[in-house]
Amino acid sequence: QVQLVESGGGLVQAGGSLRLSCAASGFTVSTYAMGWFRQAPGKEREFVAALSWIGGSTYYADSVKGRFTISRDNAKNLVYLQMNSLTPEDTAVYYCATDMRRDINMRTSTPNYWGQGTQVTVSS
Repeated sequence: QVQLVESGGGLVQAGGSLRLSCAASGFTVSTYAMGWFRQAPGKEREFVAALSWIGGSTYYADSVKGRFTISRDNAKNLVYLQMNSLTPEDTAVYYCATDMRRDINMRTSTPNYWGQGTQVTVSS
């Protein structure tokens, strides 16, 4: 079955960097769209970044554009979220997600499969 496991979260100072990883099983990350979402305390879950299943097109929320990069390693069946220039506003639980609908637009539609999340805390 589809399983997603995030790792790489932690505590970092403002201006620092973190790289989140999402280990996928039960499917191949190169054949489905992959996304990252986050949920801060008291706020709704929001879209962060997505990677299309074909062509490698990437999509980002305006709040992270230019600072975050989504990528995948097909050989390891991993998806990454490289986060640079972190600010306290980036503090949240970060979730990896996918969906078997290849044409899903993760900015507007909720994926069906989610990881358990990894906490990212940015101190000022």
